[in-house]
Amino acid sequence: MRYKLLLSIFLFGNFVWSQMPAELTNAEKVYGLSRFWQEVNYNFVYLDKVDRAAWDDYYIQLIDEVQHTQNDYEYYRLLEKFSAKLKDGHTDIYMPEAVRNQLTDTDFGEYKIYLTNIDGKAIVAGINESKSEEIPVGSEILTVDGIEASKYIDQNVKPYISTSAEHILEDWGVSRMLRGVIGTSVGIEYRTPEKQIKNVLLTRGKAIEDKMVPETGSGELLEFKWLNKTTAYLALNSFGDKAIVKMFEEKIPEIAKAKSIVIDLRNNGGGNTDIGVNILKYFVKDTVLYGSQSSTRKHIATYKAWGRWTQEKDTIGNPGARDTYLAAKDLLIHDFDNQPWKIERPEQIYVIPIVILFGHNTASAAEDFLIFVENQEHMVTIGEPSFGSTGQPYVFELPKGAAARVCTKKDTYPDGREFVGYGIQPDILVKKKLEDFINDKDPVLIESLKYLSDNRSL
Repeated sequence: MRYKLLLSIFLFGNFVWSQMPAELTNAEKVYGLSRFWQEVNYNFVYLDKVDRAAWDDYYIQLIDEVQHTQNDYEYYRLLEKFSAKLKDGHTDIYMPEAVRNQLTDTDFGEYKIYLTNIDGKAIVAGINESKSEEIPVGSEILTVDGIEASKYIDQNVKPYISTSAEHILEDWGVSRMLRGVIGTSVGIEYRTPEKQIKNVLLTRGKAIEDKMVPETGSGELLEFKWLNKTTAYLALNSFGDKAIVKMFEEKIPEIAKAKSIVIDLRNNGGGNTDIGVNILKYFVKDTVLYGSQSSTRKHIATYKAWGRWTQEKDTIGNPGARDTYLAAKDLLIHDFDNQPWKIERPEQIYVIPIVILFGHNTASAAEDFLIFVENQEHMVTIGEPSFGSTGQPYVFELPKGAAARVCTKKDTYPDGREFVGYGIQPDILVKKKLEDFINDKDPVLIESLKYLSDNRSL
């Protein structure tokens, strides 16, 4: 009987795997790999941080490996691994929709599970209501398919994650640890908050229940509410849709009544910096704002040719020789003029005590927003380090509906301080602890109210 069960699982697994698209020819596989390698060499702004010899050696190794992949998923997984070697959050691979649709992180038929990283542990942060007693919020995943959770993540998840920041690598390692092909199964061992050790076999497939514990957020672009009689709460959840500016302006009559404001950027993954500025201008006195200092690589083909014969000693006191020398090493850089952002002052501004909340999911244009508000005396930031990645990605197509991004622009603080790879640091560091998940508490928001209460004279 046991043999028949194992044989059934094996055959079913092979059937599921056979449904994955396998449309790429070997020529297309080598082309896609080579296109990504080429664009990185030509455009990647952090190429100076790459071990070029190791990068090229891995490319040569992959020329053979990609041709032995059994389907398009296996192929693009190798490209993900290749991209991850660059350790940049704006340089990555997007699998074709036909492949993405057969993958899941969270859905297992009767179960829907969200995981989060708490102090290096894989913690259940959300579970569908009907299974909330079986796998309570706050449960810790101990093993995956019999492998200790941390080892499983190190071996099977982290090597495929493109990020420059260690805290994001840890977060995504946990949140993606159960990712796999729909129809396949994964066994987990977990410990409940009551210290009970349990096991469950999960089969990946569309979840049949949407109601979660705790309840998921509204997902709205902008959220507004009153935290108390004098403090307004404003969540700006994306700068990717200019509609948020109009939504914000519609709330101005309410905002005008506030004595203090909490602006929440914790779920803002970025978008367009202009959008953030068009909201921020209502909360600052300045007529100009200084954003990040930017630079990019500069390629002048003839300089590169000349530079092959230029030696380092030739560059002393000779800017032209210096440029050719750097061009030959792919290190020639163009610094953009850091022109201030001119603010069109609205009729009414609200320079009142403001707390800005941000965390690991605050990224890109939302990080630009944080740079703008640095040194604003009426503002304080609370939360955890931001995502630690921004820049201008060059997006290009790969075979069979896939795409890739390569970061072309380096951004720093106006004075040159780096935040890519580290994240912008809050004025007051507050982390969500395990008991906060179990009790559905928001310690960052609680601290913001405490701060405003303690600093009424601001």
